Parts: sequence; C-alpha cells; structure tokens
Amino acid sequence: MRTFKLTVAYDGTAYVGWQRQAAGVSIQGCLEAALGDLAGARVAVVGAGRTDAGVHALGQVAGVRLDLRIDPAALARAVNARLPEDVRVVDSAVAADTFHARFDAVAKSYRYRLLHGPVTSPFLRRYAWHVREPIDVEAMTAAGRLLVGEHDFAAFQAAGSTVRTTVRTLFDLTVRRVPPGDWIGAPGADGTVIDVRGSGFLRHMVRTIVGTLVEVGRGRWGPAEVERALRAAERSAAGPTAPPRGLFLTGVGYPR
Repeated sequence: MRTFKLTVAYDGTAYVGWQRQAAGVSIQGCLEAALGDLAGARVAVVGAGRTDAGVHALGQVAGVRLDLRIDPAALARAVNARLPEDVRVVDSAVAADTFHARFDAVAKSYRYRLLHGPVTSPFLRRYAWHVREPIDVEAMTAAGRLLVGEHDFAAFQAAGSTVRTTVRTLFDLTVRRVPPGDWIGAPGADGTVIDVRGSGFLRHMVRTIVGTLVEVGRGRWGPAEVERALRAAERSAAGPTAPPRGLFLTGVGYPR
C-alpha cells in the first residue's frame, strides 16, 4: 500500500464541486471512480480544499492510498484514460505514508478573472465574470492591502457557515489589468486578474473578497467600508459574492 500525491486540474462548470454530494457529480467522485476501477477496489480520495460548484482548478492536490505497484507517471496516464475530459491528473508522485492533502497544506492560492467590455465572449463565459464597465485597479489594490495579514474574516464567509474559527491569514493579494491581446476570443476587451494567497479560506471567502473589491473598483465603496466590514464580522457588512465561474484554485503549498 502506497500513498500517492496527485495534482488535478478541472473545469468545474458541470460539477457540484469537489466534494461528494447526495445528488450530482463531484470531482472527488470522478477520481474515486476512476482510481477504484484501476485498483479493483473502493478507494477514498482526500482533497486539499473543497471548491464549490462551478469553481475551477489548475492545481488542486489530492492524496490517495493504493495497493498498486505502479509508476506515478503510469498511474496518471491510466487514471486520465478513465476520467471525463474536463478532469485531468496533471502530476503524480509517491508521498510519505503520513501525507494528508488537506491537513498538511500550509498555503492555498486562488485566481479570479474579470472580463470587461459591452459584450462578453462566448468562449470565456465559463471562466470569467463579465463586469461591463472599466474598474479602478489602483483603488482595488489599496483596498486589498487592508485584507492582507491575520484578520477575522467572518464578514467574508458564506452566511450560515459553522467553523471553529473565522480567523485566517492572507499572505498577499494583487490586482492587475490584463491587456486585450491576452484574452482569446474577446478582441478589444480587457480584463482584470485578482490573485490571493493565504493560509486557508472560509467558504465563499475569495468570492466575497472579489465582490467587495469590485464594489471599490466601481467607485461605490472606499477603504473605509472594507475596514468596517472586517470590524463588523457580519456577512451583511461585506460586498456581494462574485460568481463561481471566474475562480480558479491555482496551487497548494506544503512544507519542504
């Protein structure tokens, strides 16, 4: 029996999220079905984070114990042959038997994509939030700096969530404009990319941060409102929750 560390990319559009649900198809369920078929037995896959329905991943990490004598690269090929085309194992490695994809993680990175202009591209509609008007990136950057560090992010979690603590640490947050040529299928349109890296995230936390910063970028909010939201520690104090389609889990960090 060996432990494998898998790096997984997926288009989350058609899925109920990472975690198995009573109804609907999950990324976790797809991986367990593919690995179980390969191993000839039921397997349990543990992910580093539970992405929501419609959220994508470039670098989700999962751990699985398998009673197989197989090369990691061969394992990835065999699993991919059994997975739907919108889910792929992009890397596979043998890990220590003590490896736990979720509890060993020390950082997670997310990217959110915004697309601007009067008309959205049909080729990007699954992977970006269409915010028609231009937004003030400098103002968003200034407001984002207020969120970096250790804070109580209760105002930025999904309503009704129950967790032991709502204190989290953001290591960094950047907002940058993407020039028109970088958005295939959307000639003349420009975009904005928000990158966030932290120790861990509450449910809907990144999407609420993005929704709040977009309010700042539109000129509806200023830094004072962001500071008030942090202090209030109530969901109603922060901005709207951005749609899931623009969010990507880009990577998970582990101790060296």
